[in-house]
Amino acid sequence: MEGTGSFGAGLLRFLAEYGLTVVEVDRPDRSARRRNGKSDPLDHATGRLDGKNAAASTARRHRTILANAMDYAIELGLFETNPIRALKWTAPKASGQVDRRSVVNPRQARALLAAVRAQEPSGPRLVAFFAVMYYAGLRPEEAINLRVDDVVLSSLWEPDAQDDAWGELHLRSAAPDAGGDWTDDGSARERRQLKHRADGDSRIVPVHPELARLLRDHLEQVGAAPDGRLFHGVRGGEMPTITYRRAWIKARQTAFTASEQASPLARRPYDLRHACLSTWLNGGVYPTQVAEWAGHGVDVLLRIYAKCVVGQNELAKRRISEALRQA
Repeated sequence: MEGTGSFGAGLLRFLAEYGLTVVEVDRPDRSARRRNGKSDPLDHATGRLDGKNAAASTARRHRTILANAMDYAIELGLFETNPIRALKWTAPKASGQVDRRSVVNPRQARALLAAVRAQEPSGPRLVAFFAVMYYAGLRPEEAINLRVDDVVLSSLWEPDAQDDAWGELHLRSAAPDAGGDWTDDGSARERRQLKHRADGDSRIVPVHPELARLLRDHLEQVGAAPDGRLFHGVRGGEMPTITYRRAWIKARQTAFTASEQASPLARRPYDLRHACLSTWLNGGVYPTQVAEWAGHGVDVLLRIYAKCVVGQNELAKRRISEALRQA
């Protein structure tokens, strides 16, 4: 690695300290050396540098990446068999359930939106961005990719329309923040199909009247970008992730008490989506309908939000009693 300078030298030292030789990778069960108390490449991949276990989702993902890399090494003729797939490995358990403590109620959600609006200069252009997560259950990468043409609502174009009019969002794609080093054109975000959907698939989400008013205000006061994007930066370019994250942190500091700030309550903008879906489920909307609006399978939806559905026991008992009386 000639010419790499101090960075290259540091990288080589890091690899020598924490990396494994080809022999160790090919024969993980008889590896002679141990790194941070770990003796095989799978332990390295599914653990952390400090020797502790990685999160369950991280461990699963890293195991898959390592196994796929070894499959590619076989194609190149470096190995005859995949040593990773030969190892007995039990995936760590993860509940995958939403923490009920992270879910805001309507009062708290409106307080957060008001705290966002008060921030200058980016606050006013971010209110509707966070609102589509709370009222329509959008993921951040779906919200950031919304276009004017995706909004089907007469009150957006008719100032005298009724304030209680519902509308729809027609979601067609998402733009997750992948980082400029990992996209084909060097942009921070990569436009792709909706999560859990095939390329070209779309889904329709209802627009609550409160959200309709916020969207109308956004278009009147901020306007869309030249390419039709609903949410954009101050200069009309793509809205940086760091911009809305900073606004969210400041909004929590303004709207929440010290104890609430220290809790998991709406710690991430994504928690607004959790609050939306929890509200729908607790409001009695059928899980099949919630799953369709949210872009989930019904089984996944009920597993993830199992701890967020509250107050249904008495309702279920009343419905059973009514059914028995009618029999």
